[in-house]
Amino acid sequence: MIALALFLATCFLAYSNGANDNFKGVASLFGCKAASYRTAISWATLTTFAGSITAIFLAQALLKKFSDKGLVPDAIVGSAPFLLAVALGAALTVILATRLGFPISTTHSLMGAIIGSGLVAVGGAVNFSALGQGFVLPLLLSPVLAILLGGLLYIILRSTRIALGITKEWCVCVGCEERVVAQPQPASILTLQSALPAMSLTVDEMENCEERYAGSMLGIGSQRIMDGAHFLSAGVVSFARGLNDTPKIVALLILWPALDMRWGFFAVAVTMAIGGLLQSRRVAETMSHKITALNHGQGFSANLATGILVITASFFGLPVSTTHVSVGSLFGIGLATGRAHPRVMFNIALSWVVTLPCAALLSAGAYALLCHL
Repeated sequence: MIALALFLATCFLAYSNGANDNFKGVASLFGCKAASYRTAISWATLTTFAGSITAIFLAQALLKKFSDKGLVPDAIVGSAPFLLAVALGAALTVILATRLGFPISTTHSLMGAIIGSGLVAVGGAVNFSALGQGFVLPLLLSPVLAILLGGLLYIILRSTRIALGITKEWCVCVGCEERVVAQPQPASILTLQSALPAMSLTVDEMENCEERYAGSMLGIGSQRIMDGAHFLSAGVVSFARGLNDTPKIVALLILWPALDMRWGFFAVAVTMAIGGLLQSRRVAETMSHKITALNHGQGFSANLATGILVITASFFGLPVSTTHVSVGSLFGIGLATGRAHPRVMFNIALSWVVTLPCAALLSAGAYALLCHL
């Protein structure tokens, strides 16, 4: 019975992870109006699912790290109540942040949940040095590296565009509309309403105008090339997120010998996709519109920086947070362009700080309750 509860709690964590994380790779597509919300989340779901399935073959180092017994004594980490409490604490933290629209780290939530349950179970026997060396350092470095790499890639790619002579063009909407004109009638207090055609010119704020790249390369329009590269980079980020996050969640099931891990990966991949499809909207608004304003090239630069860092971390078994990397890349672009929103970034960073103690408290409470049942 408790094994089934552990499986369901792990799926709940995967659902929460998908709801909070799935849109992060395609946020720039939605933010610069390269795709509608529906198109963006569909692309994110497809590529994230592909990454999750690929993780079965390529992410064994990260799976081993998150199933390691070095954080708490072996007798505790191998118990079903401990794993169940960790899954519940992390899942509740992530779904709460999702409802509030904050993009937080599932990695941070898992780390906090392990600490909370571990403190209740063994007190001071929790190996905090292992946490610092194996988890905290990569998590602290990832957003800093992402800010630097995101800004640097944007500057390099922008300089390359200018060197190639690719310029920008702006769209001004001119059209014809019908206007109702009142025509007074002689010897009458009545007026006759008539509709007359008139030219119209639409003027709007700069961020609502449509910016496009002019010219062509190798006979293909520059804007079409950029659109293709932007979609591809968003898919790479989403693929990398599925590759990096899925083993962290599946690790909760590795001590259940009756379950084939391939089915564990598949279950996590499916519930992660469902969570993204059903509950990504609030986090999407934060990621797409509130951190910084983006055009196509800037979004491509942010996605490229995120993809490089997360895929590299996956192969080396470093538990970096895709959230920290993607948000850091976007903020780095905003700093480079002067269009970042520091107050929004401060609120997001504050939510990252709160994540660990929140998950620890929820997990500790869940473990104490389970031990008394």
